[in-house]
Amino acid sequence: MMKPTSLFFALAVGATTVLSAAVPGWAPPGLGDVRGPCPMLNTLANHGFLPHTGKGISLDNAINALDTALNIDSSFAKFLFNKALTTNPTPNATTIDLNMLSRHNILEHDASISRQDAYFGPADVFDEAVFNQTLTYFTGDIITMQMASNARVVRLLTSNLTNPEYEMSVDGEFFSLGETVAYVAVLGDKKSMTVPKNYVEYFFRNQRLPYELGFSRMTERLTQQELFTLAYQLSDLESFPQSPGNVFASNKPNVTDFQNGVIPSFSGGSKKRAEKKRIEEKRSEKGTSGGCPYGFA
Repeated sequence: MMKPTSLFFALAVGATTVLSAAVPGWAPPGLGDVRGPCPMLNTLANHGFLPHTGKGISLDNAINALDTALNIDSSFAKFLFNKALTTNPTPNATTIDLNMLSRHNILEHDASISRQDAYFGPADVFDEAVFNQTLTYFTGDIITMQMASNARVVRLLTSNLTNPEYEMSVDGEFFSLGETVAYVAVLGDKKSMTVPKNYVEYFFRNQRLPYELGFSRMTERLTQQELFTLAYQLSDLESFPQSPGNVFASNKPNVTDFQNGVIPSFSGGSKKRAEKKRIEEKRSEKGTSGGCPYGFA
């Protein structure tokens, strides 16, 4: 039965709420269950689309969950799962546990719109202060791509300026863009690239799909090519007073590369790593040692 507060909230925003046997159940993680830094994968486990334990997730589990819950293309699901496998420290592993995704700077990255940087503490739990900053840039009841872009840019800048160890892996930079595109397209309308603000708040705060507010599975499949095309569009909307890493800004890849699972070198975090390496090499030539005192402007 819907809680009175949820019913009031749904009616207040004019949502059409349908509760039936078709709406999946939901339960928070229990004793011994694990979750990670990805709100959507946590959500799929909470709903039972993925194993509720969050452990031993296979390729078939991932493909079925992303298809059944969200209508994501199987080849795209396979691409994402293979990336997730890189976080499993066991050689030749074929499954993942959600908490493995918390290994910093592989896929988990700084400047999340709902989690603090790993430098400040656990990066795999919802952070109210961080998300409140994000919400500041959702300036209407319907979130547009520009609003989503603005929120991401501000989180990148904030992280860059406050975290002395701010850095992003190449995959982290790509996933940061993809995550923003995904919550708009999957929870909202991928054609107009808009999403109700209350859907997004409900999703991030509860790690639960907003069925109670009127959410339903996409009617058309989301493909890998579509997401990358949308990521291009998102990057074109970004404007930095200083650049902590405008993904795709200087090296826009072609769709064929993406279809083949190739993620290009990006600007930003990768440039910082290159600069660190250059400084360390100069130190080595001079016979010096120690950490690199690389600062952030």
